[in-house]
Amino acid sequence: MKIYLTAVIEVKPPHRAEVLEVLQQMVAATRREEACELYRLHQDMEDENHFVFYEIWSSPEGLEQHNQQPYIKAFGALTGKLQEAPRIYKTTIL
Repeated sequence: MKIYLTAVIEVKPPHRAEVLEVLQQMVAATRREEACELYRLHQDMEDENHFVFYEIWSSPEGLEQHNQQPYIKAFGALTGKLQEAPRIYKTTIL
């Protein structure tokens, strides 16, 4: 079963450049994962401190494996630089 995931990330303004660099590194590394079918990072056009990931994973196991990668854990270490915890929406096509 495919997983369609959307993650909304709001960064504290003084940390935007640092967090964006980590997000871009995540994109480069994640796109090489076998279970990753799509991994796109978007930035809000009205608020440059808001980012949205749109992801498609071939399986729940692949997503779980992704969440254990060191670059994902490095992002987790940045939580103090975010406005709040990322909002994650896992969906499926109806």
